[in-house]
Amino acid sequence: MESPSLSTFPTKESYGILKLGDCMNEKLEKIIDFIVLMDKMKTIERRTKLIFQDTRENDAEHSFHITLMASILQEYAPDADLQKTMEMCLVHDIVEIDAGDTFAYDEEGYKTKKDREQKAAQRIFGILPKKMGSYYKGLWGEFEEGKSPEAQFANAMDRMQPILNNIYNHGGTWNEYEVSWNQLMGRMEPIRRFSEELFIFLAERAKEYFEDAPHTL
Repeated sequence: MESPSLSTFPTKESYGILKLGDCMNEKLEKIIDFIVLMDKMKTIERRTKLIFQDTRENDAEHSFHITLMASILQEYAPDADLQKTMEMCLVHDIVEIDAGDTFAYDEEGYKTKKDREQKAAQRIFGILPKKMGSYYKGLWGEFEEGKSPEAQFANAMDRMQPILNNIYNHGGTWNEYEVSWNQLMGRMEPIRRFSEELFIFLAERAKEYFEDAPHTL
């Protein structure tokens, strides 16, 4: 399902809201504009389905889920700053408001993903006051690089959540899109680097849904 274009997203005027600059300072107006835009996260559909339901999750649900997972699984990342990791989880998919969701196994989509998301990051985080926008854009960029302890933790949570959904949905989108075991292993590499224990836990449970999975990991 294609996300609605920005031109169809309600404006402040369509909500009947007065221009905030009439009664508030410019900084707060920018912050509120950004907050209102974040409502669109709820309209961006992903391929992963909700557990035990024939409904695809959206970006807001996914971001909430992995943020909570980071809080609960923080013992696996003793060197990571938890607040920074959770903030990273919350902002990591914000660029999809403009760029759209790119399916994990869409090779053609990945050819343009970086450019689309860079342009989106520039515009969306640019809505915020300069210092604040630079901070959150920096978090997003750090997540994309995947090098810091926080980025490795957040990336692991991002990859882990849809895998859990597919396991509990008896193969879920793996079956729907004929995903191979090797493709899954590629997606799971950030989890393996982050925690061998979490990787083994997931892989052992996922392999029953793949005919080409090895008997032993």
